[in-house]
Amino acid sequence: MRLATLPLLLAPLLSQAATLSVCSEASPDGFDVVQYNSLTTTNASADVLMNRLVDYDATAGQLAPSLAERWEASADGLSWTFQLRPGVKFQRTEWFTPSRELNADDVLFSFQRMLDANHPWHKVATSGYPHAQSMQWPSLIERIEAPTPMSVRFVLKHPDATFLATLSMGFASIYSAEYADQLLAAGTPEKLNSQPVGTGPFVLKRFQKDAVIRYTANPDYFAGKPGVDNLVFAITPDANVRLQKIKRGECHIALSPKPLDVQAARQDDALQVRETPAFMTAFVALNSQHPPLDKPQVRQAINLAFDKASYLQAVFEGSASAANGPYPPNTWSYAKELPGYAHDPSKAKALLAEVGLANGFKTTIWTRPSGSLLNPNPTLGAQLLQADLAKVGIQAEIRVIEWGELIRRAKAGEHDLLFMGWAGDNGDPDNFLTPQFACASLQSGLNFARYCNDKLDQLIAGGKRTSDQTQRTALYQQAQTIIQQQALWLPLAHPTAFVLLRQGVEGYQANPFGRQDFSKVRLD
Repeated sequence: MRLATLPLLLAPLLSQAATLSVCSEASPDGFDVVQYNSLTTTNASADVLMNRLVDYDATAGQLAPSLAERWEASADGLSWTFQLRPGVKFQRTEWFTPSRELNADDVLFSFQRMLDANHPWHKVATSGYPHAQSMQWPSLIERIEAPTPMSVRFVLKHPDATFLATLSMGFASIYSAEYADQLLAAGTPEKLNSQPVGTGPFVLKRFQKDAVIRYTANPDYFAGKPGVDNLVFAITPDANVRLQKIKRGECHIALSPKPLDVQAARQDDALQVRETPAFMTAFVALNSQHPPLDKPQVRQAINLAFDKASYLQAVFEGSASAANGPYPPNTWSYAKELPGYAHDPSKAKALLAEVGLANGFKTTIWTRPSGSLLNPNPTLGAQLLQADLAKVGIQAEIRVIEWGELIRRAKAGEHDLLFMGWAGDNGDPDNFLTPQFACASLQSGLNFARYCNDKLDQLIAGGKRTSDQTQRTALYQQAQTIIQQQALWLPLAHPTAFVLLRQGVEGYQANPFGRQDFSKVRLD
């Protein structure tokens, strides 16, 4: 095909074929990923700038080497030793020139800053370390040591079946200790959040909040130079605008399209659609610390009042399956026999009357302004819930809050009913339970139901202390029973992860966890 035959609108994009443009839905909270828990932040930081000791290969369904080329565990499961990959270089940026390659000091720094309250970097994260706290790492990891300059050993206080898989999560990214020392000496440690340095496939060049993030390919990337010279995140909150941009050739890839946009893309010869069942659950968290939501009958009534079938059709347009609990159905240990809450407004009213709320009560529904994979149409979804609750006497005010502010205030427990979603990061079912329902997650703020129960906590902890999958399954199914009986969530949907691509984009794979790998993408 000759360029002269192409629409003039596409010429600017195709003349810069070495630049991959991605229309994303929101700005990251920052680039020091250990401080945050949103997928948007992980995509813009950990996925492009950083690496971890291990990766999770979603295609193969197993863990794979990354910065650690091999590892071994002791027979008692209390010691994990990782041999680091030699020759890994940290990125050269306008703000940092490394004098050495990756070694054990970098791994020690990356984890000790999260675990040691006396570490000079520990208090730099003003909001703490939500994932490390919710995963209970400070009480799990006894110490981290470096037997050699190129090996690291984690010594645990007790066995943990999820430990290795958790190392593949974004918050376990490895930072440069040398760069951290430089920032601390200059009195500017906060710059790690705005001027990051990693070992990943791309190097940050410029970030303009709510507008654009620009990266350039890392020529020294240990896995080989990426297939494009530059990467651009065009931050585009409106899904309709993302669709129009990719149609006009202003983006090569559009993330989190609405289901209706996917149908339109299938009819467009210039576009491709990538999809995979998402290892995710969309839900409404019910704040069990806010009366009258502290009564299980009230939470059950909210579940019974909601017409989930109509919601799925209107918001997900048939592209998602109904959720009955925290787990997607393809999760091992999924309790498939657990009864759900059928749509039954009469029973909902009876439960409210049982606890003295025959006339209902007032509450609030919190949601985000822009759509995402787990919430394609936030306004419509909130309105549907509001209308169903009104039918049983519950008057709910909708509050639309910008994403960053929504997360911050929700982690502080200010919400009543909160539209939220959770993506499992590593294929292990505990990745839903510990962050969302463990007592330790109240401190980190990720437990959006704000619920702490000793029995549930013991079941979750017990499932992590054994590597026997049969035993873990039994414990996790009991946990699912408690979660449903207590109605801590209004489970909504398990979506399909769709991504739109222009023709000529090769090497991209949709990820069930919502992670993004642009290092292998090429433009034809």
